[in-house]
Amino acid sequence: MTAGPVEAAVRTIRERTDLEPRVGLILGSGLGGLAEELEDGVELPYADIPGWPVSTAIGHAGVLVLGAVGSVPVAVMRGRAHLYEGIPAERAVFGVRVLGGLGVRTLVVTNAAGGIDESYRPGQLVLISDHVNLMGTSPLVGPNDDALGPRFPDMSDAYDADLRSRARQAAGRLGLELGEGVYAAWLGPSSRRRRRSASCGPSAAVSPACPRFRR
Repeated sequence: MTAGPVEAAVRTIRERTDLEPRVGLILGSGLGGLAEELEDGVELPYADIPGWPVSTAIGHAGVLVLGAVGSVPVAVMRGRAHLYEGIPAERAVFGVRVLGGLGVRTLVVTNAAGGIDESYRPGQLVLISDHVNLMGTSPLVGPNDDALGPRFPDMSDAYDADLRSRARQAAGRLGLELGEGVYAAWLGPSSRRRRRSASCGPSAAVSPACPRFRR
């Protein structure tokens, strides 16, 4: 993918709002309602943004919301496209690249995942410290456009240690149990198989969200 389609999407969004988001939030299944908490929110359906793939997954509204949480300008993706919907990896990350074009430099991604670690309970919150890509593809495959990022991005600290520390502190203040583990992603749309997954070493698994950490 080249930078041209991303720039066109950014221009379309800026025609609707002059907000310059600093934080991006991708909401997975069951969490879309959080976007309603934004102050002065402006909603743009993905279908109205050129080049943005529309999700067909249940529970993914397919809307970009720009607003504020307190004094922090935020861009929220209510739902995302998945590879199992037949969308190529380089297009599945289109939204994240647009967020970057809008000014986002901190990204928080959420999703519902199946637990492999048997100490996890249904509904428990888990921080991702790293991921294992079992999908057999990557959004970085193919010609590289340096305007979107380097050919070989550094993935050693994709899941920022300081942000994870802040999340643990916030969970402590709220009295929430917060696990932490490695995320395994495969193509889907099937859920995980415990015996085979456990042999790989990860703590949780689901159909892919991790391509978004590769810009």
